[in-house]
Order: sequence, then C-alpha cells, then structure tokens
Amino acid sequence: MKKLLAETERLRLRLMEEDDAEAVFAWMGDERVAEYMRYTRFQSVLQVKEWLNSIKPQENSFLIGFERKSDNTLIGSGAVGYVEKEKAWGLGYNIRHDCWNQGYTTEAVKAMMRFVIDHFDAQCFYTEHALANPASGRVLEKCGLSFSHYGVYAKEDQSRSFRAGFYRGHVGTDI
Repeated sequence: MKKLLAETERLRLRLMEEDDAEAVFAWMGDERVAEYMRYTRFQSVLQVKEWLNSIKPQENSFLIGFERKSDNTLIGSGAVGYVEKEKAWGLGYNIRHDCWNQGYTTEAVKAMMRFVIDHFDAQCFYTEHALANPASGRVLEKCGLSFSHYGVYAKEDQSRSFRAGFYRGHVGTDI
C-alpha cells in the first residue's frame, strides 16, 4: 500500500514509487506541462522510472503524488522540502494538462503545506513561477503566499531561463 500523507475532498497525497512511472509520464512527458518546469521533458517511461528510483528519501523533503479519489488516477506531483539557506519550506508542483483550471493544483499545494505544518511545525514557505505562466502565480496567492520580488530561474540543464516572480509567506493554520 502506498504511504498516504494527506487527504482532501478530491485528492489523496501520497509518496510516489517506481510503479507510478507510467502515470507520471503522462505529465512529465508532456511539453505543455514541462515548459516552465526546471526539469526538461522526459522522453520515456523508463526515464521516469530511473528518476523515481534515484530519489533518496529524506527526513524533511518529500516527492508527493496527487491521486484523484474519484478514479484513483495519479494526476500530478509536488515536492516540498526544508531549505536551510532560505529558512523556509520550498514548494514545487505540476499536474496533467487535462486537469488544469479545475482547482486541483491549489487543493494539492494547500494539502502539502498543511502536511508540513502539522508534522514539522512549518510556518514559512517560498517558491517561484515563470511570469509567462500567471496561472501558477494565482495558485500561490490562493495558498496564502505573497509576491516578494522578481528574478530568474533556469532549467536544470541550463537550456532555458525564465523571468520569474518569487513568493514567500508565513502561513498558519488557516490554509
């Protein structure tokens, strides 16, 4: 059984495993989803499987799958982890294209935040989004984060960089 971390009205948030690779490829292999992400688009299910196997469990960092309750389908993923340099919990997320604009991402990000608030007494969060992807900024605002400053981030392979909005927030029990 997959380790359940949190539950919302429509989603289960759980740790991801190697046997999720095919479902994960549905968004990590989709250029529309990968366009503004730090990773480059995955080319195969095997590549996703290798990536999932390379992730080492850490005490305060989690790769979380978003599973839709209505059909038990994995529709997205997120990462949350404490970053000492920032003195805050960093957030990241992505979701299948056919699930965009349905409120799933906001619901999932709030649940990730709630998980680390409840289990690690987290209070401060930070992240960024590409300015060319304003929907991601709206998700962050709905989750209680506020715009901090402009900057730039790049894909892991340095193939592309993005003008970005950086967000921070001290979020309490009201999410």
